[in-house]
Amino acid sequence: MARNTLLAYRRDLERYLSFCALNGLTAVQDIRPEHVSGYLVSLREGWLGHPALAPSSAARAVVAVRGWHRFLLAESATTVDPSGDVHPPTAGRRLPKALPVEVVTAILESASGDDPRSLRDRALLEFLYATGARISEAVGLDVDDLPAVDTPVVRLRGKGSKERMVPVGSFAAAALSAYLVRGRPGLAAAGRGSHAVFLNVRGGRLSRQSAWQVLRDAADRAGVSQESGPVTPHTLRHSFATHLLEGGADVRSVQELLGHASVTTTQIYTLVTVDSLREIYAMAHPRAR
Repeated sequence: MARNTLLAYRRDLERYLSFCALNGLTAVQDIRPEHVSGYLVSLREGWLGHPALAPSSAARAVVAVRGWHRFLLAESATTVDPSGDVHPPTAGRRLPKALPVEVVTAILESASGDDPRSLRDRALLEFLYATGARISEAVGLDVDDLPAVDTPVVRLRGKGSKERMVPVGSFAAAALSAYLVRGRPGLAAAGRGSHAVFLNVRGGRLSRQSAWQVLRDAADRAGVSQESGPVTPHTLRHSFATHLLEGGADVRSVQELLGHASVTTTQIYTLVTVDSLREIYAMAHPRAR
């Protein structure tokens, strides 16, 4: 699994062990189903400085606990699994937030300038929108993953270290070329020869947090309101998928481009394009009006 996934599960289990210790549970055999249920309640309501978690985060925490108890049972460290009948909470289905094409364009064009950082920021934003890459995939990109001049396809490593090939549009290819020729060498000079495509001012690999800040700053410069929620790298990923579907792409192709293991994950984007369906219906159906 990805390092971030492992760290998240570790935090979940450490929180569970803290809960057990506070309740006087010092041995695995002492844990009962009501304790696991009580832990789930504490996740949803918050406890001792731990804020209440959203259903999706609480569900992941319970999955980690259930997996831990199954492991202990399989290793004969205990004879019962007290978590077997405790099920994760069902998270409400949220529609992904997608920006209109003109808003995305304004954000991309707000990243202008000829200095190394500006060239990097423009290349990063263009790349995220052109490929639908996750932020971890973008900052984890190495120079060897980039396409040849005559082959505009990039290799992305997604969840579970699965690789996929994604086309790179002409705008992103031009921005990457400008950055690699005129921007990256200046940033690389401050470092120790990192293979990363996107570098920070010290010549090392750009972090996920810094990449988020690049997008936030670009959105602020473009005058994009973030009152209803911040514009994040995943917002560009949602916009990438939504705009493809609105442009006529089929769900199966979008699934491949996004790197989703199941097409059901991708199908949620078809709900976002309901406005386009209404327009088509209004124009095509003889009794729509």
